[in-house]
Amino acid sequence: MKKDIVIIGGGIVGSTAAFYLSQKQEFLITLIDEGIGTATRAAAGIICPWLSQRRNQDWYKLTSESAAFYPLLMMDLEKAGFSESAYKQTGTLVFKNKDKLLQKLEKIALDRRENAPTIGQLSLFTGQTVQQLIPQLSTDQGAILASGGGRVDGNKLLEHLQTAFVKNGGLLLKGKANLIDTHTVSLREQVLKADQIILAAGAWLPNLLTPLGYSVDVRPQKGQLLEVETDFATEDWPGCMLHGEIDILPFENGKLVIGASHEDDIGYDLNLDTEIISHMKKTAAEFIPQIAELPISATRIGTRAYTSDYAPFYGNLSDQSHIWVASGLGSSGLTSGPFIGWQIAQEIQQLENEFDRQAYSPDKYIKKID
Repeated sequence: MKKDIVIIGGGIVGSTAAFYLSQKQEFLITLIDEGIGTATRAAAGIICPWLSQRRNQDWYKLTSESAAFYPLLMMDLEKAGFSESAYKQTGTLVFKNKDKLLQKLEKIALDRRENAPTIGQLSLFTGQTVQQLIPQLSTDQGAILASGGGRVDGNKLLEHLQTAFVKNGGLLLKGKANLIDTHTVSLREQVLKADQIILAAGAWLPNLLTPLGYSVDVRPQKGQLLEVETDFATEDWPGCMLHGEIDILPFENGKLVIGASHEDDIGYDLNLDTEIISHMKKTAAEFIPQIAELPISATRIGTRAYTSDYAPFYGNLSDQSHIWVASGLGSSGLTSGPFIGWQIAQEIQQLENEFDRQAYSPDKYIKKID
């Protein structure tokens, strides 16, 4: 008899888990995607955690393994019929405004490459020599190029995952879901019984678990991006991580995506903040001056999930082993989300997963209220 699995949340974690679970015939899988504020749909991201200087070693271990997972995910999607990839390995430029900081970053990158060969070749550029890669760049800042870095279009990746899921026989439903109890999900007038439940609702996880008597250390973070259309040959440009939080992501046909903002304490607000958008565009124009004269062709707004210590978590609830949760991924969700979704799918299928997820247990962030 087939087991019923219900996944609430059609972002990167839920859609990846749904894609991999749907490849097995022993499951009946329902993916519920409300589609409002989904961080992945609004996101375009650079996949290059190896040059981050975050001190959280657990975060680095997860994101490093997750970045290395991307080529496998793309191979699996290609087998599913998607020849045009949402991800491309074009390299990543990380800029620093001081030579001392650049040298420090180079040492970190060289040390990490010993255990993370996916980082690829490392090249140091100082001052205007970076124009060898992007002629339109105008900056005296130096940068390190990691050839293994890539960039991904979150919305396109979700479309591929969900289309493959439905093609494999999965049921995709649109709307806002709730938990009636630990085995029952409601969607409007529809009631779904489940043997396994995956809660991948990101910043909305507390809304699902609080009615069942849990406290959840997850809150929303607003992220905004902007797009400009250029006549530059951007297809093979490396992604640019500027000094600070702003990135310039090149895509096909001259499109540049700029962002993203990290706005705490805004709640679930999805209104455009023109002041923040203008600031990000101005920052990008300090590196590519032509951007200042270009109109904004599109904006994107999404809601990320983050925890009080800005660390992610995933796994099953300690008192309800059939309920799986994942949240708190923050701005690294596009990097680590697919790997987390794949791991959950592996464990539900009782397949081997060598990655030790103990450090990312939900127990620290989800408590049963007595």
